[in-house]
Amino acid sequence: MAKTSPQMRDRMVAGAADMIRRRGLNATSVRELAKHAEAPLGSTYHYFPGGKSQLAVEAVRFADALAARKLAEELQAGPLPGLRAFVDMWRKVVIDSDFRAGCPVLAVSVEDSTDADDAPREAAAAAFRNWTALLADSLRAHGASEDDAEQTATLIVAAIEGTVAMCRAERSTRPLDQTVEKLEFLVRAVTDPGRG
Repeated sequence: MAKTSPQMRDRMVAGAADMIRRRGLNATSVRELAKHAEAPLGSTYHYFPGGKSQLAVEAVRFADALAARKLAEELQAGPLPGLRAFVDMWRKVVIDSDFRAGCPVLAVSVEDSTDADDAPREAAAAAFRNWTALLADSLRAHGASEDDAEQTATLIVAAIEGTVAMCRAERSTRPLDQTVEKLEFLVRAVTDPGRG
């Protein structure tokens, strides 16, 4: 049993991230999550005594870690490969889900909390800061000024998150494809030490 406990818990966290990215936080119940993860309802409360809020926080952290790992790996080759990998990751999410899934971090950040617990929103803010910091560090390392790096990284995260939502609404990757060209142009502009 001890061997499967961490696996069951991880499966529930991944399941929560999946449900939140498809339905939003408020439309995701603990009962539905247990069913989605094929886990007894009681085990959900065993692993997550803080209930839905704790589960949402962990789902956001799970999504943050996945995206950050991919981003950090690709940023080793520079900000343009990192940007492209970030875009490709989200393109795959929307296409593989037939435009039914987006970003669980965004989903948590835009919904009103149903209770006084602000921990899920704080976890979402931390995820956005994490992705922005990774991008900004890479931009600085490749010649961008402090201000350009921070502003460009913020714009990249905001633009990608926004276009993922637009892709879902339009059922097309057109918004993502159009945005990435301009973001690449901007990355080149801020990292070119000879610009004018």
